[in-house]
Amino acid sequence: MDYYVHPTAVVDEGAQIGRGTKVWHFCHLMACELGADCSLGQNVFVASGVRVGRGTKVQNNVSLYAGLDVGEEVFIGPSAVFTNVRNPRAGINRRGAYTTTIVGRGVTIGANATIVCGITLHAYAFVGAGAVVTRDVPAYALVVGTPARQQGWMSRAGHRLEFDAAGVAVCPESGTYRLEDGAVVPV
Repeated sequence: MDYYVHPTAVVDEGAQIGRGTKVWHFCHLMACELGADCSLGQNVFVASGVRVGRGTKVQNNVSLYAGLDVGEEVFIGPSAVFTNVRNPRAGINRRGAYTTTIVGRGVTIGANATIVCGITLHAYAFVGAGAVVTRDVPAYALVVGTPARQQGWMSRAGHRLEFDAAGVAVCPESGTYRLEDGAVVPV
């Protein structure tokens, strides 16, 4: 095997695990797809049909339910929550009626954040710890609170971007960005 699965983890038939990926204690993988070089912390559940992109890190106690598509190099903090049905009822079976949620490349989701289904977190969006996200988040946007509201912009390297009067910001690790028509563009 060119990946690592802890002996306490359960990997169902049909699970695809990429080279260099590490699956730690008490995880359960159904027929999902994990890219190369991922890390799944203790007690992570990944449902059938979920795709997780290369280099993604899922911290302890996270469940990735059907209807979720996670891009490359995503960070999902401890105990983050994803939903997949907007109107669940115990007495009504809504299997197969899952609402798709897309997590774009390089997104960071803080500890204990809740992501309500049916939205897109665009590339390099940054969700603060404990936030409740109920609508799409633009690329590079920083959102915090309940419900989550945009509080600024973040770089690819995770630094807060402060734009000058000309709409230019510099990240010490990832270079220059420009604010154009309400959107961040790397220069």
